[in-house]
Amino acid sequence: MSENDIPRIVIAATNSGAGKTTIVTGILAAMKEKGYKVQSYKIGPDYIDPGYHQLASGKPGHNLDSWLVSEKKINEIFFKTAVEADIAIIEGVMGLYDGGRKGISSTATIAKLLNAPVVLVIDAKSMGDSAAAIALGFKLYDPEVNFAGVIVNRLGSETHKKMICEAMEKINIPVLGCIFREEQITMPERHLGLTQVTENPMENMVEFIKNIILKQCDITELYRIAKNTPSLTPYFLENTKQQIYPRIKIGVAHDESFSFYYPESLAILEELGAEIIPFSPLRGQKIPDVQGLIIGGGFPEMFVQQLNQNETMRQSILRAGENGLPIYAECGGLMYLTKYIKDFSGTVFDMVGLIPATCMMNTKLQTVGYIEAEALNDNILCLKGDKIHGHEFHFSSMLIDESVEEPFSWAFQFTKIRTGVKYYAGYSQNNILASYLHLHFAGNIALAKRFIQKCHQFVQTQK
Repeated sequence: MSENDIPRIVIAATNSGAGKTTIVTGILAAMKEKGYKVQSYKIGPDYIDPGYHQLASGKPGHNLDSWLVSEKKINEIFFKTAVEADIAIIEGVMGLYDGGRKGISSTATIAKLLNAPVVLVIDAKSMGDSAAAIALGFKLYDPEVNFAGVIVNRLGSETHKKMICEAMEKINIPVLGCIFREEQITMPERHLGLTQVTENPMENMVEFIKNIILKQCDITELYRIAKNTPSLTPYFLENTKQQIYPRIKIGVAHDESFSFYYPESLAILEELGAEIIPFSPLRGQKIPDVQGLIIGGGFPEMFVQQLNQNETMRQSILRAGENGLPIYAECGGLMYLTKYIKDFSGTVFDMVGLIPATCMMNTKLQTVGYIEAEALNDNILCLKGDKIHGHEFHFSSMLIDESVEEPFSWAFQFTKIRTGVKYYAGYSQNNILASYLHLHFAGNIALAKRFIQKCHQFVQTQK
């Protein structure tokens, strides 16, 4: 087998909630148990599912998203991270054909890009032969998708299993797994979906799911299907392995409250010569000795009291920001940098205070989807007029502090890709850039270069 012959398979579903994350987690653990070196992927801008993947496989999961990065860059990321694996398991997003407008980053789009066979998870609860009709519809909808079979989930009995398997046999669709309902399988959830594995001891649950998959899924056949895929031509784009300035240290907030990072996005900074220094806003006393700061998304609203009580850390970030340290923040990071967070109960907590605004939690999702962000002025990532591809997903809303006399320093004009709606968003002032936008440095390496450049300029001002 050549290095281009990477065994690969996509586990898709008819819809969100069909059980594909649970099944993928079990397949990863089962493959590892059988001695395969397995590498996982998640289609779309998801931060949480890859954590479950890593717990099951022992290796970080990677995201494949054709809005955040180019299709050629997806190919490059895939080859770079899968070349030493025995098999690549790719978890889909929502339903097989769901994504942004015109199929942007749908599971089907990525499966065709990587020429990977697709196995469809069907939730068969309260369903008989109709499961076969659904499978046939998904198979015929796009003949370019390599539809390899189905995994039938949440079966109620052996009779139920036999009924559906016979219906699938009539239409020549292979059944690769029959998973019975198990009340013991519970994946903890909250307002943004599953909770992070860092918050819950999930090892025993992964072990339980693995044993179910080993008994009720045909792991050998899944591997055979994955192995019998044609070779892919690898693309390798711009070589970022260059140190453009003397080594810059960038502090990255990383704990239970802030953990939404794409591994390959941070890797771009490292390839450009930066050193990533993790720190914890929950438990650290102050930020480390760094020349730049990144505070990613996460769940600050769930740890707001601890973040509030760690006043020395908040003051450390406030002083650093006022002193000119370049600080880039996304979503949860934006919330943390405002004056206050108002939690779900209505309680108000002091935060860092670099942004003259309050973030208020709402009971309903405020927005979700792909965004094009146009910079309203030069900032620490881009120049005025530059456009960035990103993603929004949040329950909070930002309320501007009306007592401040100066006009609010909006960072971007956002355009929703699905609807075309435009609105001002984020905050940009001198060395601070924060918004609800999640972006991927692999999709725009110039952003990473400019951030490191700004960090270097900060070093020069301190001499």
